[in-house]
Amino acid sequence: MNSTLTMSGIVGRASRLPPGRLALESVNAGATSEKAGEKPALLSASPRCAMLLFLTAVFAYAQAAGTPPALRPLIEAEEDIYSYTNADNGAGPLWCHGSTCLVRIGVEVFASGLETLTNIKPLNNCRWTLYQRGKRGWQLQQVDETGRTREPAPMVGFPHGPLFLSANPTLTPAGTYAGPARPEILLFSARDVKAPFERLLPIWDDTPSFTEHSYRSFAADGPGRGLILLQNIGYTHAEWAFRDKGGNWVANGQLRWPSGSEYPRPEPVRVCYPNVALQGGAVHFCGVSDIVEPYPEWRAYKKQLTGNEWDYDFRRLFYTWTPDIKRERFRDWVEVASRDKTCGWIMPGDLWLGPDGAAHLVWTERALDERLRAKFFPEAKQSNAINYAVVREGKVVLRRTLMLAEEGKPGVIGSCPRFQATPDNRLVVICYASGQGADGKAVAENRLVEIHPGGEFSAPVKVPFNKPFTSYFTATVRGGSPASKTLELLGQRQGVPMTMSYARVRLW
Repeated sequence: MNSTLTMSGIVGRASRLPPGRLALESVNAGATSEKAGEKPALLSASPRCAMLLFLTAVFAYAQAAGTPPALRPLIEAEEDIYSYTNADNGAGPLWCHGSTCLVRIGVEVFASGLETLTNIKPLNNCRWTLYQRGKRGWQLQQVDETGRTREPAPMVGFPHGPLFLSANPTLTPAGTYAGPARPEILLFSARDVKAPFERLLPIWDDTPSFTEHSYRSFAADGPGRGLILLQNIGYTHAEWAFRDKGGNWVANGQLRWPSGSEYPRPEPVRVCYPNVALQGGAVHFCGVSDIVEPYPEWRAYKKQLTGNEWDYDFRRLFYTWTPDIKRERFRDWVEVASRDKTCGWIMPGDLWLGPDGAAHLVWTERALDERLRAKFFPEAKQSNAINYAVVREGKVVLRRTLMLAEEGKPGVIGSCPRFQATPDNRLVVICYASGQGADGKAVAENRLVEIHPGGEFSAPVKVPFNKPFTSYFTATVRGGSPASKTLELLGQRQGVPMTMSYARVRLW
C-alpha cells in the first residue's frame, strides 16, 4: 500500500543530476547522517565506496524531490521511573489511558504516577505522585499529602507552562468503600514543580454526584492555552467544564450518552475511555460503550460461565464533536464501528485533529467473544484488527485496516495504537504487536506505521527496544505537548512487572 519510487526510477533520476550535484548531495547526506548520531563512512576510491556515495546521492535527491524519508527509529532513552503495588480497586496507573500522564513543556518532561497506600482499604487507597526527568534521571517532585483517590491523575500543559494535574480526591473517611468525590485541577509551575501548587475548582451548573469512579477525560489546546475536563455521572451523562486562555471557567454543561433504543430494554449507552481533543473552541470526543451486557440471553450464559451477575460490553465506538464548546451543543452521536452482533470487543486508541479540522481515529477491534460462538453464532470467524478512520463534519469519509490477524492463519495481533503527529503534519501510529509471524516465529515488539494523505500507509517498522512496551501513554498534542518528530512513551514493558517506564524515540 506504499506509494514509493521504484529503484529503476530513482536511479534514472539520479543519473540526470547536474555536474557537481552528486558530490554536493553526498556531503549533505553525510552531514545529515552524522547529525542523527551516526558516523559517516570513511571515503576511499574503492568501487564499494563509490557505490555508497552514489546511493547516498540517490537518497538525498529523493528527499530534495519531495519524497519523505522512511521511518528509521533511533532509541534515545529507555528507563524505569517507579514501581507500584496492586491497589486491588479496579484501577491502575494506566486506567485513564484515553488521556495521558506524560507531558512535555519545552525541554522539560513530567510524569504523574499512582502510589498505593498499603494501610488503607479500597477503593480510595491511592494517591497521585509527580515526577520530572532531569540530568540525574527521573526524580520524585511531589506527592499528594492530604487526599486519597482511586484512579491515576491525567495531566496537560501549555508550551511555556504551567503544568496541570487532574485530581479526584474522595470526600469519604478512610475505610469507606465508595462515595462522593471532588474534581480538582492542580496548577504547578513548570520551572519549579516542587513549589506549592494552586488548587482550581471547575465550575458546574449544579452539584453533580461525582464519585471515585470518575472515568474522566482531561485535554488541552496547548497553543490556545485552553483546557477541558469531562467527568462521568453514573450511566446517564458526563459533566464538562471549559477553561479559556484567560484562566476563566467560561462554559460548562452535560454530554448526554447515545440512546440504546435497539436493546431489548432500552437504556442510555454510557461511553468510557474516550480520546478527547481540544483545538480552539472545537472539542472532539471518541469512546467505547461501557454498559452491563444488554442482551438477556448472553448475560445469562455469561453468568453460567463466570458466576457473575454482570459482564460489561465494550463493542460500540461512538464519536461526537462541537465546533465551539462555548456556544454550540455537541452534535448527534456517530457510531463509527460496532461488534454488537457477535459480542466482540472494541477499544479506542487515539484521536488526532488534522490541519483541515478532520478527526483521525484509530482503535482495536476483535470480532467476537469465542465463549459464546458455539451457542449463538457458530458460523462467525474470529479476527483482530487495528482500524483507522477519518471523520469530517460528522461523517466517516475514509476507513483503513492497518493490521489484521484472521482465524486459521498465522497472525500478529496489534494493540494499544497511538498517534504521533509531527510539526509538518506527518502522522505515525505506534502499536504493540504480538503473536505469530508468517515464518512461524513468535512476535513481541513495538511497530511504527506512517499514514499518508489519502489513507495509504507504510510497511511496519520495528522499534528496537530492549523490552517492548505493552501498554502506554504518549506525550500527545491532546495533552498540550508539542507536535514532534520524537516519540515519548510512559508505560509498562514486557518482563518488567508492576513498573512504569519511559522511552524516547527519534522517528527519522
